[in-house]
Amino acid sequence: MQKLPTKIEVRGAKVHNLKNVDLDIPLHQFVAITGLSGSGKSSLAMGILYEEGSRRYLEALSTYTRRRIKLGAQADVTSVKHIPAALALKQRPQIPSERATVGTMSEIFNMIRLIFSRLGTPVCPNGHRIKPSLEIAHAMSQSGAAMGQITCPECGTKFMAFSAEDFAFNADGACPNCHGTGKVRDLDESKLILDENLTLAEGAVASWHLPGRNFMPTVAEAAGVRINVPYRELTSKEKDFVLNGPEKKYQLDFRSSTGRVFHDFNALYENAHQAVLASAKSSKSERAQKRISEFFHYSTCPVCHGTRLRPELLTQLAGGLNIAEVSDLTLGALPQWQKQVLASLPANMVTLANNLFKEFNDDLRPLLELGLDYLTLSRNGNTLSTGELQRIQLARTLRTATTGVLYILDEPSIGLHPDNITGLLSVFHELVAQGNSLVVVDHNVDIIKAADWIIEIGPGSGEAGGQVIAQGTPQTIIGQANSRIAPYLNGQAKLLARSTTRQPADKTIDFTVQNYYNLKAVHAHLPVNQLTAVTGFSGAGKTSLILDNLVAGIQAQGHHQALPASLTHLQSPLKHVVSVDAAPIGKTLRSTVATYTSIMDNLRKLFAKQALAKEKHYTASYFSYNNKQGACPTCGGAGMVTLDIQFLPDMQQVCPTCHGDRYNQAIQAVKWHGYSIVDLLKLDVKAALAVFKAVPQIEAELTLLQEVGMDYLHLGESTPSLSGGEAQRLKLVKHLNHNQATTLFVFDEPTIGLHPEDVKTLVHVMQELLDRGATMITITHDLNLIANADYLLDLGPRGGSKGGKIVASGRPSELIQQPTTLTTKYLAEYWARYGNE
Repeated sequence: MQKLPTKIEVRGAKVHNLKNVDLDIPLHQFVAITGLSGSGKSSLAMGILYEEGSRRYLEALSTYTRRRIKLGAQADVTSVKHIPAALALKQRPQIPSERATVGTMSEIFNMIRLIFSRLGTPVCPNGHRIKPSLEIAHAMSQSGAAMGQITCPECGTKFMAFSAEDFAFNADGACPNCHGTGKVRDLDESKLILDENLTLAEGAVASWHLPGRNFMPTVAEAAGVRINVPYRELTSKEKDFVLNGPEKKYQLDFRSSTGRVFHDFNALYENAHQAVLASAKSSKSERAQKRISEFFHYSTCPVCHGTRLRPELLTQLAGGLNIAEVSDLTLGALPQWQKQVLASLPANMVTLANNLFKEFNDDLRPLLELGLDYLTLSRNGNTLSTGELQRIQLARTLRTATTGVLYILDEPSIGLHPDNITGLLSVFHELVAQGNSLVVVDHNVDIIKAADWIIEIGPGSGEAGGQVIAQGTPQTIIGQANSRIAPYLNGQAKLLARSTTRQPADKTIDFTVQNYYNLKAVHAHLPVNQLTAVTGFSGAGKTSLILDNLVAGIQAQGHHQALPASLTHLQSPLKHVVSVDAAPIGKTLRSTVATYTSIMDNLRKLFAKQALAKEKHYTASYFSYNNKQGACPTCGGAGMVTLDIQFLPDMQQVCPTCHGDRYNQAIQAVKWHGYSIVDLLKLDVKAALAVFKAVPQIEAELTLLQEVGMDYLHLGESTPSLSGGEAQRLKLVKHLNHNQATTLFVFDEPTIGLHPEDVKTLVHVMQELLDRGATMITITHDLNLIANADYLLDLGPRGGSKGGKIVASGRPSELIQQPTTLTTKYLAEYWARYGNE
């Protein structure tokens, strides 16, 4: 009998920086991949295991089906043997639409709709409530015209009861007024004028900044409105014309932004209101709609009162509640509702009910294990954090009870409080127990320690990485001297990366938030020019307190606007806010490290000064691969071409003309110190520093990149491909050479994708900003980062309705002496583990 394979055999892996790696990965085990940011972890996990596992599975499908599924490119690897079909849960899940809720995304709402239609209490047209019965359940399971037809036992009226489909707010059950969104939008008059102190010519009307409306001040001038005096000094008649003037054509001479003059141009005037409404109707792109939405305020639908459903659907009850009331329950409260439903049923319906609730509980259980008990079913999907979205995906994955699948999870610990890690590990072990293989890319020490097998990539980042430096069981790794995770597994690592202050701040930020989600009356004091860690369970109110209120309040003050209604008090010496998240930089491969910084602009100016460039009349614009003068004619400067292979999926490959260099040959002929612009873009930051010693503008930018620990990046490296942590640090570079005494920097989960050693690098960058006078707040669960904070603000005690309070505040080193909250208890244990300072 042939023996089944026990490992995936990877040979000659060369994706990104992987250096011809040969590796055996155990099947049917929990495998953790670790390493510094940029070392090659994701290249192995996503670039090889996921791409090859999913591609080979999809290739088994019909050509017709494959054309409708995005098929991954073949990985740069000599061979991969014994790889199962692969599914991935990525670090950055797609943000759901406004129609998605926790209930629909988890599919629990589908079961609730079924429970209401089969076990609910319908109301007949004459107002009689009918108790649950097998007859009703049987009628709901009929097909055709007989489906749902029941007779009222009180008055004998025959009527159609509500089906499961009727309770769907994305289908038949949608409120006719808001079409199932629960909200209506109205134009916010206060947003139309940007600044009354500006003139119309200077851009006083905010809505005239929308695409295609920039010439409206010229049209208004043709109509007799003064455009060179401050808006506040205009007459009432002039202001009324700006806001409400009639749609009319005016003949004028118009100069475009490119300098071209249009004589006798018939320009249609759109007032400040119409500019928004017309844009909202005509704009198709998501980016444009997001910009337009800023001119509206959203309010609860007056017909359905936010339930999204037709009001008549709320007459039917199950367990004493209507379907909207059940949707507003937290996931943790649903087991109690289940008991209420079962208690309300006759004995002959218990078997049916148990069958329905078994499916219901199978959907619910993994969500509770993953610490999402505080979420309500009605919570909008687009308001969830990255970690919450990923855990909902993970719960659905577990629910499918597959076997023989390779699951690849990228940073599943995102957004998880240390107390939730146990539940996450339970889910991991259940996936493996079902007969699957699991590969997890993560930096959480407790997750790595719980793995069956560890693969460590390194030793450094970029060109200095791409090798397997250690592999084996956790016990084996602990004893390997070249392992960079071993000190964190055996407790030898040092905890503090900076000297935290023990002195009270000279200045503080004082603010109060009233009645905002679960924040009822929260008054907070945060130190200025210090690092504050805001902690607590998911759903405790961290984002609501800091991002939705404090950040919005400081920004409003800076623009002389009213504070958010929920922010009843704000006293702050700060004027500016910089929010630093882990979102990708740029949307296409055209965005690179050089273009994001000022390096590319300086390079173009440098090359335009060279003798050959002057001889050929090449200006700086010629040295941009985004302009046709400089771009490769085949790929248009993208470096890649897409091949349409008729009935097969489109295929991307390196441009055969420029070989990925993006530029045409004429531009590459221009040299500076023997280098073409292509040669320079291929250099990493470390190598480029030596080359640009005599070019101060470029050297200064490269030095900053080195200071934030990114000297391994190539100047021409695509920014959308950077990890969350790399994107964050790159965004900080432009703030490192200014005084930041009036600036608040806010980091939301800044350690996503960061190895504990990378966290220390981030802390050093934060210290540089603090040295420049900055005030820093980080919303985090990372115990490494919390320990390095000057001040801790802990919200809780749990999430949702059990959160919303400040349960601990003060110096971390003092709070751990007598820990009173779950966060400070875990911090105290962590401090004791690494108490070797």
